[in-house]
Amino acid sequence: MGPTAGPAFSPVIAAPSAIVQPMQLCDLFDLSLVYRAATPALDIEDEAGRVRTLTFGEVDTRASRMGHALAARGLGRGHRLCVHLANRLEFLDLFLGCLRLGAIFVPINILYREREIAHIVGDADPALTVAAAATAPLFPSGTPIVDVDRLASEAAAMPATRPGLTIDGDEVAALVYTSGTTGRSKGAALTHNNFLANTVNIVSCWNIVAHDRYLAVLPLFHVHGLANGICSWLASGCRMRLVERFESQRAAALFKEFEPTVFFGVPTIYVRLLELPGDIARTIGSRARLFVSGSAPLPPHVHEAFREQFGHTILERYGMSETLMLTSNPYAGERRAGTVGSPLPGVSVRIVGMDGAEVSGDTIGHVLVRGSNVFRGYWRNPEATASAFHDGWFRTGDLAQRSADGYYTLAGRASDLIISGGFNIYPREIEELLLELPGVLEAAVVGAPDARRGEVPVAYLVAGDPFDEASIRTACAQALASFKVPRAFVRVDALPRNALGKVQKHLLPPPPPA
Repeated sequence: MGPTAGPAFSPVIAAPSAIVQPMQLCDLFDLSLVYRAATPALDIEDEAGRVRTLTFGEVDTRASRMGHALAARGLGRGHRLCVHLANRLEFLDLFLGCLRLGAIFVPINILYREREIAHIVGDADPALTVAAAATAPLFPSGTPIVDVDRLASEAAAMPATRPGLTIDGDEVAALVYTSGTTGRSKGAALTHNNFLANTVNIVSCWNIVAHDRYLAVLPLFHVHGLANGICSWLASGCRMRLVERFESQRAAALFKEFEPTVFFGVPTIYVRLLELPGDIARTIGSRARLFVSGSAPLPPHVHEAFREQFGHTILERYGMSETLMLTSNPYAGERRAGTVGSPLPGVSVRIVGMDGAEVSGDTIGHVLVRGSNVFRGYWRNPEATASAFHDGWFRTGDLAQRSADGYYTLAGRASDLIISGGFNIYPREIEELLLELPGVLEAAVVGAPDARRGEVPVAYLVAGDPFDEASIRTACAQALASFKVPRAFVRVDALPRNALGKVQKHLLPPPPPA
């Protein structure tokens, strides 16, 4: 019997003198955009409410055409492109087009107004800005701006060829501006390698595969929706349904129609999902396999209620705009409520005291991190960059403790720490207790000036009727040390939050006088 035929595909062996470039972010996405070109990739509603499906090949073609349209308007390597858009198809075109041109993508929070937008535009100094016609007036006079619909029309007439450009992984891919809770927002310069490392970690550690169905409701201007959601979709080759925003009144119908297996959310979304009837919750849970929560602490009672109603233990994780994902509860293993799990592959985490020395046991300390996921620095702000790093470690500004078996629990921001009469008070401990009390829907604890103790805690509560402050105070006194009991309990209609649901404590009203 003669020899059998060789394989249909033979690897190309490069000549010894050839320079082989390492895999880049676009190469990772090509596993889907090129090699799954005919596979359904994206479901998205048009303006008439009809759901349109695109293949990965069509997503690829749109990205190439948009890249040519941007280049025709003068955008090139290293130039910044500001994008102020809600979730829509063109957002994806622009992101991928920038990556291929070597341009720097600068997403702007769609909720920002004139003052906030002016700061980002002035800092990023974009060569071009893309916005919807209705929001273009929010930008400063003289901003180089183009209407997104006009640019999309220009792109449709462009060739589908790709630019022949090799991108170094250490080049900046995006400037993501921080929420600015302690001052002016700063542009975190995230490289192609940062996105690459983060994407590989998420896809592998959360087991996201081609037959998954990902329901994308998070805003794409934030790293949670962009670096986690969009990048894992493109790398894994799963099918994505993109919606403009999460709407609780549409949630049941959307889950029923798309039947997602993977869902990324923030605590406020999970609180709203708990309002769904029990039979609908069970049906959603029977079709899904992974629910992930991040961007803000998930209250333990929400964690437990979701497990009871949906039959799933939410996977909590921890990341930042400057670092992308840092730690995660395991996909296969114990997902411990109230914790953010352990460091992801390639990520190093230290917990240190005020003197910079590592603390022992489960002592609360400052979180320092390093790894290929950590950003290059703050855009055009060497002073802020220098103060953010210590011996190669990034100071996150967060406080945490580590259990004996390696699970990390966040204790809040270091800037939120309350020092009262020499004692450290961690607001999150008080907030979690308050959220366990009947009628308390939301809680935020901050420090207020006090002549005798320096600072004392004050609690801001969103609560139902009747509001029994005396009962709340008694419950706190029974469960907490006396110096931790809030001096006052201020009832508010709502807590100020950013687009991802994180409480912005600096926007709370002044506490009442002592």
